[in-house]
Formats: sequence, structure tokens, C-alpha cells
Amino acid sequence: MSLERVNPAQLSPATGFSHAVVATGGRLVLLAGQTALDGEGKIVGETLPAQLETALGNLLAALAAAGGAPGDLARVTVYTTDVADYRAHAAELGLIWRRLAGRDYPAMAVIGVVRLWDVAALVELDGIAVLP
Repeated sequence: MSLERVNPAQLSPATGFSHAVVATGGRLVLLAGQTALDGEGKIVGETLPAQLETALGNLLAALAAAGGAPGDLARVTVYTTDVADYRAHAAELGLIWRRLAGRDYPAMAVIGVVRLWDVAALVELDGIAVLP
């Protein structure tokens, strides 16, 4: 199995994401949306960066349980209740991503939503991974 990250020179520079990811071989893992829920089902963290750290940790825990690692992520979608806040914390969010998931960025999108399932949730991530 291999994931090839493709970032064409004619597109804007890919910072914190890849424009395309080509998966060859392997098993497809579809990861459900993860928020900042702790093990008791309560949202933790008052800020978007704090919640993103927990949500990403939850996504990676689900991926690990399926036999995968952060480098196996081909696609991640981020849903946030405040895109302006997400953009304002982009550098900090990038540091959190690199610390937890490394520098192999999947194809990504950030989508603004009115609210998430849990009213206190500020961010949710879902993803697709390809495992060997």
C-alpha cells in the first residue's frame, strides 16, 4: 500500500494539507466524526485549539484501533462552528497536528457549520485512511 501526496505547482502552495492523495492497494478505513468527547461522553476544552487536540486524538485512537497510523490518513474533513476562529488559530492548530499526526498531510477541507451534535462542541473531524 502506498499514499502519494500530489501538490501541483500551478495550485496555491499546500500549507497544512495536500491537494490530492493517491492511494494504491490496501484496506479502506472510514472514520466517523470525532469531537472533543472524553471517555465519559463529556466535551472537554473551552477553546477551539483545546477541542481540536482532543478531537484529533480521538480520530487517531479510532484509526489505531483499526490498525492504522497517522500517515495512513488520505482525507480529513474538519467541521467548525467558527471558521474565523479556526483561521485565527491556524498556526497553533498546525502545531497540534504535527505533534499528534506528523508532517504527512492528507487531503483536507475545513467547513463552517451552524452547530455540531454536541452543543458545546466547536470542532469535529472525520476521515478516510488506507491501510496496507
